[in-house]
Amino acid sequence: MTAFSTVDDVRERLAATDYLASESIATTAFLADRLEKPLLVEGPAGVGKTELAKAVAAATGAELVRLQCYEGLDEARALYEWNYKKQLLRIQASRDDSAWEQVHDDVFGEEFLLDRPLLTAIRRSAPTVLLIDEVDKADLEMEGLLLEVLSDFQVSIPELGTIAAVRRPFVVLTSNASRELSEALKRRCLYLHMDYPTPQREREIVLARVPQAAEKLAEQVVRTVTALRGLELRKAPSIAETIDWARTLVALDRDELDSETARRTLGVVLKNVADQERAVEALSLG
Repeated sequence: MTAFSTVDDVRERLAATDYLASESIATTAFLADRLEKPLLVEGPAGVGKTELAKAVAAATGAELVRLQCYEGLDEARALYEWNYKKQLLRIQASRDDSAWEQVHDDVFGEEFLLDRPLLTAIRRSAPTVLLIDEVDKADLEMEGLLLEVLSDFQVSIPELGTIAAVRRPFVVLTSNASRELSEALKRRCLYLHMDYPTPQREREIVLARVPQAAEKLAEQVVRTVTALRGLELRKAPSIAETIDWARTLVALDRDELDSETARRTLGVVLKNVADQERAVEALSLG
């Protein structure tokens, strides 16, 4: 039950969602779909890793299920947990007229199970894209849980048994490379490194996302953002911020990016005072 027929099909269908995929991105996405392997996408923040998962979901008509990782994320938030309040009410209601064995079986049934993103994706029979976002922020214990899920696409629940996927989801894991992921997790995935696009490709992205922008304006915005990324900034501008800057200038009825306008709207792409001061000095925007 593959979603894409060829690499060109991937590129064309993603382009229809305004996601302009490079040859390597389209090829790796095609192989992840054809081989039914999770796709680990690694690279700096803001290069389009999360957007790739969203674009695949939009292009294939699949439901996007997202697990946002963070330090301290546990099984109850990622996989499943029991509805303890509802279980307690059931126990209290049956205190006098039911044997404990029957009550125990009742309160650990489907009615009391709360699906979290991983279990939700596994149990869906319709096309699904599972996005495990910023997996490098999760603890090593969470990686261990992901190994089980991504190896066999099944989950073991002691009270209910093993739940296997009826239809494997298209899985995208993203990482900003803030820490090294385990080799065991990497072995289960196809790997794609994403970096900032070339100025020409980024200009095409801006024009696709902001069709109201003139080509000259898009080129100036991309050229300036490229220069900003060459500075020693705390946070380099993302592709999304490049698009936001173009939208901002269109909203201001600007058809070109002059120094004064760039200085006044710098907060759209740089969210740190020191970065802004460095940019004003380096690019002579004062």
